[in-house]
Amino acid sequence: MMLKRTAYLGYYLKKMKWSLLKEFLAYASKDTGKSKAFLMKESIQSVYQYNISILEYFQFGFYNKTKEEKNKWAGTGTMYEFQKIANPIKERNILDDKRLFYIKYKEFFVHKMYTLEELKKRPELIDSLLVEENKVVLKEASGKCGVGVKICSTIDLTHQRLIEMMEQEKFDILETYIKQHSAIQELSPSAVNTIRIFTQIRKNGDYEVLGCRMRISVNCEVDNLAAGNLAAPINEKTGKINGPGIYSNVTKASEVIHPITKTPIVGFQIPYWEEILAMVKKASLKHSQNRSIGWDVVLTDQGPGLIEGNHDWCKLVWQLPINKGLKNRLDV
Repeated sequence: MMLKRTAYLGYYLKKMKWSLLKEFLAYASKDTGKSKAFLMKESIQSVYQYNISILEYFQFGFYNKTKEEKNKWAGTGTMYEFQKIANPIKERNILDDKRLFYIKYKEFFVHKMYTLEELKKRPELIDSLLVEENKVVLKEASGKCGVGVKICSTIDLTHQRLIEMMEQEKFDILETYIKQHSAIQELSPSAVNTIRIFTQIRKNGDYEVLGCRMRISVNCEVDNLAAGNLAAPINEKTGKINGPGIYSNVTKASEVIHPITKTPIVGFQIPYWEEILAMVKKASLKHSQNRSIGWDVVLTDQGPGLIEGNHDWCKLVWQLPINKGLKNRLDV
């Protein structure tokens, strides 16, 4: 175990956002009165003791938690090991590649997707898109966390310019832009805001929902927590947001109302909630070889649809909005 977690530590250091670590250290030191050297030492020890990353030590608030509390949190190492078993590498390709995901789960989509190859072979598709759509979304087929996404106005596009842009900027797919539900548009109009639902099929075959969260953009074209946006908890039974929106940056206070639109977050009712839960359950059971998925659900005035399913779903979006470690929910 020591050897494995030393390898994890090397990975965390390689991928470290040093400016963010510096910010977290200063904040935690001021909050606790402990020295930055002490906090840094303890964060590294926590990599070995609790199987979390260095940044997660601060994001989970471990500098203010007891040993008993710390043992309840699932960090990067724990999630990597769990998801490797729950979603076998040879099976997760249908979730990794957005093109394949669209083919396998097309019945749940409310928007259309076209590959670059398809657009090249059928130029009439582009002609109709440029006439019928105000915006289109270009994506990398394997992009994650809002990376590899570009939203384009069709007014500025021509057939040739679209193909050139996709080739030059390495976009594999084009999606029609989704007009989100009017209530969610009022909450946050800067992006298409998605509902993240974490599901699990236990080893005995039982299906369960591990948690529901609303991802809320803050003056941003994407809604990912990693891009500086909010995530708020949703009551699974009612579909109502029952806690403030939180940032993954621990130095920023949670939000009870949206900081831009001033629309209340706490108490916000997600429309079509029963339909959302039914759709996600049906999708989860469709290819049950992947046992635990983080589903991104979009909501329109006509009902819900899928955006994507994630085999490596985010432990921050799962746990931070309720400030509670949920490691015991994982069926390992």
